[in-house]
Amino acid sequence: MSDIVVVYELDKPVATESSGSPGDGERPVRRVHAAPTAPGTLTRTGPRTLCGKDTFVMATARRRPSERRGAPWYPDEYASLVCPDCDAVMEI
Repeated sequence: MSDIVVVYELDKPVATESSGSPGDGERPVRRVHAAPTAPGTLTRTGPRTLCGKDTFVMATARRRPSERRGAPWYPDEYASLVCPDCDAVMEI
């Protein structure tokens, strides 16, 4: 699937010890989704994930599902955070 982009639904910011305030912290990944690319591009996401969520506030992963044949479409370190609806569509 060369026309799919991996995107991260991010959680609310958490404070780091050095920053002290929640708005300055890192935003951990809440869920990993798959989204079709926007028309005419191979890197920008379309407006919705395969499960129907808005991609506007999501972060785009560097990894492309077609980079490694036979490997999962999502990064290994986020296997437990994969959206089950996006995963079901990707397996079709």
